Amino acid sequence: MLFAALYAAEGTPSGVLADVAREFSPRIDIRSDRDVVLDLSGVTRLFGHARTIAEELRRTAADRRLRVRVAIAGTRIAARLLVRHRAGLTVIEPGTEAAALAPLPIALLGEIDPERVNSQLPTPNSQRSSKLGIGNWELGVGPVFRQWGIRTLGELAALPSDDLAARLGDDGLAWQRLACGEDPHPLVPSLPEERFSQSLDLEWPIDELEPLSFVLGRLMEPLSTHLERRDRGAAVLHVRLHLVRIDDTTPAVHERSLQLPVPMRDARTLRTLALLDLESNPPPAPIDRVEVAVDPTPGRIVQYSLLTRALPTPERLSTLMARLHALMGETRCGAPALVDSWRPGAFEMKSFAPVDANLIDRSKASGLRPQASGLGQDLRPRPALGPEPWALSPTAKRPVLALRRFRHPIPVRVRIQDARPDYIAIDRRGMSGGSIESCAGPWRTAGDWWREGWDRDEWDVTVRGGTTFRLFRARDTERWFVEGVVD
Repeated sequence: MLFAALYAAEGTPSGVLADVAREFSPRIDIRSDRDVVLDLSGVTRLFGHARTIAEELRRTAADRRLRVRVAIAGTRIAARLLVRHRAGLTVIEPGTEAAALAPLPIALLGEIDPERVNSQLPTPNSQRSSKLGIGNWELGVGPVFRQWGIRTLGELAALPSDDLAARLGDDGLAWQRLACGEDPHPLVPSLPEERFSQSLDLEWPIDELEPLSFVLGRLMEPLSTHLERRDRGAAVLHVRLHLVRIDDTTPAVHERSLQLPVPMRDARTLRTLALLDLESNPPPAPIDRVEVAVDPTPGRIVQYSLLTRALPTPERLSTLMARLHALMGETRCGAPALVDSWRPGAFEMKSFAPVDANLIDRSKASGLRPQASGLGQDLRPRPALGPEPWALSPTAKRPVLALRRFRHPIPVRVRIQDARPDYIAIDRRGMSGGSIESCAGPWRTAGDWWREGWDRDEWDVTVRGGTTFRLFRARDTERWFVEGVVD
């Protein structure tokens, strides 16, 4: 095995030293912008001896205007320690690492990214090593070695291993192996950042969605294949359209980003979602270049069950929601959710996501909750008209009163007698009013006075036919409405 360590001067631009290293070996370990380690296994067949490789590395770095130190050794830790202590080129024969590191100061161990080194070391099993602080040289074994009078790596390597383990545990042995030039773990190459994107320059500008769909389909196919090979899914889809500048007010780029509900990589679904979004937000000028990119995430793993109801696939659901957004508007489609407000009928629109059937079954098994409205849960007492059926049988469930609210309250006419509703007239087919036999109320609620708020009195009334309504009177207009029917 043969490894090379590159150490650049302070202020080196990010990624430049890594690009130099990748020209010589695909297996590199990027410790920082200034510190890179290369695996030179097999490289000698291309460049010759180790010193020749070191000179080529330094020459290539000089072409990039970088001043670097180069050290080549049989282990990575030996090359990293030597490159920090010696300037220029340093080449030692494999197997002589301990002798080459012996005269080096022990303080170098605190400069080689100790936290990352010790993350791969064995877990300490002694109380002494846990108190010293694993992975931190100055708070751990560094001050202890200085108190013992150890100044060089050779002096640390010469200590009896058994006595060192008895006093410092596995942490002390790990640092001793580093001082001898032994690598604690195999090299884990740093992979370059992989981009999932496709682009296409058009011969003629296009300004309609139909020809754009063919272009997007041509780009989505290789993008989907790339995601599938890497077992990735798209979390965010970016569509970037370069426009023809008609005048000074025309933007150069029309860009859209779609947050996908689940990771997906189906080419047809991605194309459909992009087209539906562009249908709602069309570009203002003809297009001469199309770019698509995704933010990758680990692929979706789905475990199906024979005991639960099947849900629509995320791809079909996302396509349906995109079509509804294009038809009705993005803010008018979704799932309603209650808000923390006493305002009647207050809700907000959230993204629609189906609920797992198992969760619904478990919530039913735990018991039904009272019907919630915009004013909170309806827990008002009701007068008993006879013996309660659930009181006769201990196993019977207590019925729950539910209010079926009307999305738009129905205007009605109400006769008042003795400050209480006495008669209700409803001009709505399928609903009959009449004399009010019993009523409860009023409950006065008001709020949001600083904007378009509400101020009303509510009543629960039962007409002669047995139907129970929720009435309210708007105090600002003195008008009456039916808000819902109690079941």
